[in-house]
Amino acid sequence: MCELYGFCGKKKKVLNDELEEFFSHSDKNPNGWGIAVFGNNSSCSVHKEPIAASKSEDLKKILKRKIEQKNVLAHIRLATVGYDEYNNSHPFTGKDISGKEWAMIHNGTIFESDVLSPYLYLQKGSTDSERVFLYFLDKINEAIAIKGSPLNNYESFEIFDSLVSCLSDKNKLNLIVCDGTRMYVHCNCQNTLYMKLTDKGITFSTKPLSKHGWESVPFTRAFVCENGEIVSRGTKHNFEYIPDESSLRALYMAYAAL
Repeated sequence: MCELYGFCGKKKKVLNDELEEFFSHSDKNPNGWGIAVFGNNSSCSVHKEPIAASKSEDLKKILKRKIEQKNVLAHIRLATVGYDEYNNSHPFTGKDISGKEWAMIHNGTIFESDVLSPYLYLQKGSTDSERVFLYFLDKINEAIAIKGSPLNNYESFEIFDSLVSCLSDKNKLNLIVCDGTRMYVHCNCQNTLYMKLTDKGITFSTKPLSKHGWESVPFTRAFVCENGEIVSRGTKHNFEYIPDESSLRALYMAYAAL
């Protein structure tokens, strides 16, 4: 499976050691790597490649520099849907019509969802993850257009909460979405996303990055972090994803025939 990393800080933190440990897992996730760093004005700097992190000269250069920030996402990819190419590497990023920049990372597979089908013809790559991101941005943009002004924090989270409830049935949907200030998190597969709370903020990771202090994230319920704290929780939906190898094989066969 892919692995996710996120940090939402109370203040800036030097993240190099955590990121070094996270990217060291790339031998089991060799199909791409990526990192999104949000700056002081919520602008997003993204670097990614469709190769194993352990083989990337660009990543080595990035990690030699001090990475000190409040909001960071990172991803290493094990492909289930989509080839090894730049547009299939996470994070996915884009701006809504109000100008706010969003980034998303996903660990999971979408087996069933009619609402994502139109994005097969709009996406740049070929992953189900990108379709989830495009659907989310469309829902944000629809709400902005109806309101006639940018959304407030409650309204944006309401859309995310509704989206994960809509998409979680029969699908694995471990997601972290960030707008540079707030981090939206969701997990519906047991023991596949952990968090560690410290005096500097909250770190999220698919696998614990150290021996102590990690706990499972809230399960089958979206939540929001801001300034290193959980500030809101969504509606519990109870659509737990239980891994099913036969469903994965059927999906592989379907995409192999395309």
